[in-house]
Amino acid sequence: MAGLTTTEKKLAEYKCNTNEAIQLKLVRFPEDLEDENTTFNPEYSHQVFGDDEVAFGYKGLKILLYYIAGNLSTLFRIEYTSRVNEKFDCVEADDVESKIREIIPPGFCTNSDDFVSLLEKEVNFKPFGMLLHTYSIHNEEAGEDITYQIYKADMTCPGFREYHERLQTFLMWFIETASFIDVDDERWNYFLVFEKYNKDGATLFATVGYMTVYNYYVYPDKTRPRVSQMLILPPFQGEGHGAQLLETVHRYYMSSPTVLDITAEDPSENYVKLRDFVLVKLCQDLVCFSPVKLMQGFSQEMVTEAQQKLKINKQHTRRVYEILRLRATNMGDAEQSRSYRLDVKRRLIGPYKKKQRELAKMRRCLRPEEMTNQLNQIDLNLQREQLEESFQQLVSDYRRVLERLAQA
Repeated sequence: MAGLTTTEKKLAEYKCNTNEAIQLKLVRFPEDLEDENTTFNPEYSHQVFGDDEVAFGYKGLKILLYYIAGNLSTLFRIEYTSRVNEKFDCVEADDVESKIREIIPPGFCTNSDDFVSLLEKEVNFKPFGMLLHTYSIHNEEAGEDITYQIYKADMTCPGFREYHERLQTFLMWFIETASFIDVDDERWNYFLVFEKYNKDGATLFATVGYMTVYNYYVYPDKTRPRVSQMLILPPFQGEGHGAQLLETVHRYYMSSPTVLDITAEDPSENYVKLRDFVLVKLCQDLVCFSPVKLMQGFSQEMVTEAQQKLKINKQHTRRVYEILRLRATNMGDAEQSRSYRLDVKRRLIGPYKKKQRELAKMRRCLRPEEMTNQLNQIDLNLQREQLEESFQQLVSDYRRVLERLAQA
């Protein structure tokens, strides 16, 4: 802060990191309100507070957003130890409350007593829609198996529209480029994960995560479901719920004769890894992916069977093939290792060959000096290095998928 005036230094003290200031909770019991162990923070807040993710004008700022674990009724409150005033050259504090009000639906609580009163009614909350899948995961801390359920819902379910308005607010804090969807479009499907838990002898449900899927029309009589948003809430991450949800959604659409294949909108790196695991798990028992056929190379039979039985497109089937072939390959055997490496690199080299075809066209229309400039941009040795790096990264990713599969 060298070079700043006294006033500037003083004002700098009133800048708060909003990722730290925002405190989120999923509340099951009244004592959770005071339990810091139940608090979690956003990964992102730039869509609400700007690229710097800073709120100006406060010291000790806390933006409390507490949700009842099941129906997500909300407590919103702002706390701070001090705030700028007119002594600071007429500067004003950011209107934090208005920024939060833009993304959370009306009807939230502003005091703890009202919120606890709603918490007492949580026993009446039940999941929306149709039950698709039930599974259990062993909880080491509790020393017991916890039961989870996945439901498919839509906007015709009573109360679901209001619930979804509360649920989607989490996207702003955990998906970097999130946006709210048009819920009046009937082509949206919603898949929800809930945990069953006991409270005073009653069975209650806590929200774990969800996925939205848009059903695109494919001429003449098919649909192509596209995963748009997927979020497992932070207290439940790393427990396998994402894989359970994605596999359940795949199995739901697999049963429909009108579905062509299933895709995803602008998938993140983590989503691609999750999809790799789920699709390999689904495909590994297909006859076309037997070790003998894998060693014979990628085939149209794999494309056809994966698409018809599992609604997997050609691009994703190719990745499944490469992962399963890696498992079937003895990488300690020089010939098998070389064969696998060349097979994968033939696919990876596609973009480089496309560039070479473009250069061939340029030769026919560019002057010699212009052509030299283009050629200088292409270093063949660099291309080979990049190709090898891409291959090694893929193999590393594939091995992690296989390790997880072995533990499943």
